[in-house]
Amino acid sequence: MSNWSRRNVLAAGALSAISAACSASAEPERKHIVVVGAGIIGGSIAYHLAKMGVQVTVLERHKIATRASRGTFAWLNATWAKQPQHYHRFNQLGLAEWKRLEKDLEIPIKWGGSIEWFESDDRQKLLGEQIAEQVEWGEPARMIGGEELRTLEPNVDFAAVQSAAYSPNDGALDPVLTTQILLDAAQELGATIKTDCGVKAVQKSANRTGVTVQTEKGEVICNGIVLATGADPDATKTLAGIDIPQRSTPGVIVVTEPQEPLLNRIVVAPGVHIHQRQDGRIVLGEQDGAPRNDAHTARLAGRPNAFPNREFALQHADRILATAQSYVPGIATAKAEDVYIGWRPLPVDGHPVIGFSPAMPNVYLAITHSGVSLAPIIGRLAAQELVEGIKLDALANYRPDRDFENVTRY
Repeated sequence: MSNWSRRNVLAAGALSAISAACSASAEPERKHIVVVGAGIIGGSIAYHLAKMGVQVTVLERHKIATRASRGTFAWLNATWAKQPQHYHRFNQLGLAEWKRLEKDLEIPIKWGGSIEWFESDDRQKLLGEQIAEQVEWGEPARMIGGEELRTLEPNVDFAAVQSAAYSPNDGALDPVLTTQILLDAAQELGATIKTDCGVKAVQKSANRTGVTVQTEKGEVICNGIVLATGADPDATKTLAGIDIPQRSTPGVIVVTEPQEPLLNRIVVAPGVHIHQRQDGRIVLGEQDGAPRNDAHTARLAGRPNAFPNREFALQHADRILATAQSYVPGIATAKAEDVYIGWRPLPVDGHPVIGFSPAMPNVYLAITHSGVSLAPIIGRLAAQELVEGIKLDALANYRPDRDFENVTRY
């Protein structure tokens, strides 16, 4: 399999075999956990569970990373928008965990930071204040201007930019490829991956020590279930007996054909986000979302991920590329390879939902908008809670039974 060290897998398998031989009679029965959702969060949880020796089955009603994980800009960051401080710190931990996984699984991540600015003078002033706050929180961010901007990104037009926020810790990745790497690694450790297999219901077992998962392809009996179901508003109600209020919004993501090197970092300009992957493809996202009118509202009512046809998709791609070209002139010849409508799984207060459902104690939730930044830390901590039967303080602010209120600084 790609991007995974077989030598590490074999070593881990050998150690497991030795341990089993030495203590077979005393070892408890191996836990079996079902992970519903094969996006980047589900992939991370599955990998970390498998690494801890759990029997893992991943169930996905579509294909791997075809929903929220495909439709993300894939910016790894702990920036000014991550409020309050505990959430900012959680995202910092997420980035640190990505650097660990990058080495362990040979995941291609493009580091180098991000550059961000706004058109409004008032908004720029507020940005400076927010960056100063980040510095207090341990983030090595700062405001920079003209000469340094042009040195960092010589192919970006900064003529109208007086200053911008530079966050050197940020990075970006390919979320579909990364999810596949995580699931490949989980499979090497014994996990089972089933796609085109929707989950219809979850039932408590007679002795209340486990659950039976009813799928479109039969039953799966397990000790517990993880819902990593992204922006699906009905999954938690149907499968966990709890309504998680979400304000999920759509955003168009454009991925170009491979280009010659143009960008070294993530560029967050007025109206558009831009970064270039290591494979040369440029990824673009709208800052304000799709145009707000009756026609778009009607088209988006059913939460589609695809446009009605290729021509219509390319019209949106051309609109976003035109905005990007005003900042990166060299993007003028780029052709759109993929145009996708992504739906962000965003709980109403802007923070993750992680932990057991109060209505279904064998069902664990992992629903979050910052899925790309947080996937590795959520995967590691969720796996620890599931295996050890504990509640970690690091996740205390994100439990499903909290009071959901709109945060004022997000």
